[in-house]
Amino acid sequence: MKIRSIVCVAMLIGGTLVAGSKAVAQEQQSMGENDLSPKFGIKGGVNLTNLYVDDDVSDENMKVGFNAGFFAKLPVTRGFSIQPELLYSSKGAKETYDNFIMGDGEYRFNLNYIELPVLAVFNLSKNFNLHVGPYVSYLAGVNIKDLNKDEGTIDEVAELDADNFNRFDYGLAGGLGIDISNFTIGARYNYGLREIGKSGSVSGELLKNSKNSAISLYIGIGF
Repeated sequence: MKIRSIVCVAMLIGGTLVAGSKAVAQEQQSMGENDLSPKFGIKGGVNLTNLYVDDDVSDENMKVGFNAGFFAKLPVTRGFSIQPELLYSSKGAKETYDNFIMGDGEYRFNLNYIELPVLAVFNLSKNFNLHVGPYVSYLAGVNIKDLNKDEGTIDEVAELDADNFNRFDYGLAGGLGIDISNFTIGARYNYGLREIGKSGSVSGELLKNSKNSAISLYIGIGF
């Protein structure tokens, strides 16, 4: 079972627990929410990204990227908050090669986005939460890099014209988090709903209607 499926099942279970436990929800809050005051912070982590067509994701094409930025946690009531974020997020995929001429390595297709998720955060216990909501992102740049494992080098092969891609992407995000005092750690899955290549363009044809898929692991600190 793919990691995306596991995250979706966890989200459904968490949603059922929240909906069916109104009395318990009155007691659910993180350590920093005793007075329902807003929290602002910084966060960063690792992205495990891929591209998919018709929900078909090839695990061997998963690429490692990163995410970093700012977040705000705005309590609405005890146990429920709205969390907007502003992130720089590197997505894309990779393609490996192993031949006599080029050696052993991989091409990394990098899509660099400025991303805005807006998440509903439900505390399942005092420090454990479920978050889910939409995201929208703007494509800041696209490039292809060659990681040659034999030579230990990373060279930029091409800086692609971002105007040949859809500048705006959007989709759904969901995951689980742990809040300990002012620190937060978590995992999230982003499911892209828009094709990254422009229809009728060379990039659109080459990418075969691909969409973004990303698992994010992160750590943050709030103030």
